[in-house]
Amino acid sequence: MFDEATGKVDYDDVSNTENTRVAYPLKFIPNARIPAKVEHHPKQIILLTCDAFGVLPPISKLTKDQVMYHFISGYTAKVAGTEEGVKEPEATFSACFGAPFLVWHPFVYAEMLAAKLDKYGASAYLVNTGWVGGPYGTGNRCSLKYTRQLIDAIHDGTLEALPDAEWEEMPIFGLLMPKNGIKDVPKEILRPEDAWKQSGQSAEEFQKTAGNLAGLFQKNFTEFADRCSPAVRAAGPKKA
Repeated sequence: MFDEATGKVDYDDVSNTENTRVAYPLKFIPNARIPAKVEHHPKQIILLTCDAFGVLPPISKLTKDQVMYHFISGYTAKVAGTEEGVKEPEATFSACFGAPFLVWHPFVYAEMLAAKLDKYGASAYLVNTGWVGGPYGTGNRCSLKYTRQLIDAIHDGTLEALPDAEWEEMPIFGLLMPKNGIKDVPKEILRPEDAWKQSGQSAEEFQKTAGNLAGLFQKNFTEFADRCSPAVRAAGPKKA
């Protein structure tokens, strides 16, 4: 929205959408790579999701089969302002995080990704920027400060350096969570069930919600399961 008399844009106006975009020259970013040319393959792969149920950890390390499973699933949440009619977050799945643009079966792309991971020795993580301490309406959106710390921990090798003993498998989903805090991110934030307890909710409530989300994953994956390997099918959540 803008003032028709002066042409001045009102960037605080949310009458059309809560989400806005802006474009600016790359040189406006002090530490940008100019020219923006990448001459090497990535050392880390990050799958980004926004879990409105508050179940998935803010950071989890993925096995090769889990990378393929979650890439094929493409789970996230629609949030207010990103799509017409969406007033509060709702779960959604989009294969390979871009289903409308796929030509082949999602497993083909997942195999290509896994082959790249093997060839270049890249590690993979699932980063959840959604809710912690409970679902939407009860918990809170994960602090951007914490998400930045976790991304830094991926890029600077902090997470890669953690021994296997410092990771613990999350029940139902089988995701590997850090046992302790990472940089300035408290341990309780990194472990969803602990975050729920800290906000006054019971373990039973968490288990019920986690089971419901696992069921959504399983229902969605039935569309792709027949073309996937047994190992990839087994890498998904197990409904309690």
